[in-house]
Amino acid sequence: MKKIVKFAVASGAALALAACGSAEDASDDADAENVETIADDAMAEVSEAPVEEADSDTAEAEETAGETVEAEADDAGAAAAAAVSDIEAIAQGAAAKGEDAARSSANDMIDRAAEAAKEEVSN
Repeated sequence: MKKIVKFAVASGAALALAACGSAEDASDDADAENVETIADDAMAEVSEAPVEEADSDTAEAEETAGETVEAEADDAGAAAAAAVSDIEAIAQGAAAKGEDAARSSANDMIDRAAEAAKEEVSN
């Protein structure tokens, strides 16, 4: 049953994707004249002079960015460790509840078996 549902979902997704497409050919828009015009515009001379970067500002910005990333990584690590601790506590609580339920169920079964044995002996 699960395989049928997976196949139906995959088929539906494929049909939806096919419905969103079009039959237009993209190469029709890229004529030789259009491409040459775009290339000529890109190769036109630049009238502005290049700007030099300030090395000290760049170094300070990189150092600040590195410290920021490191601090964010430390915060993310602390949050992950806290989440793991929470999950472990929840798992331990669930395991304890499961053990208690199993003991209670086993004790009930033992009591019923003992009562049934007493009835058999007394009959």
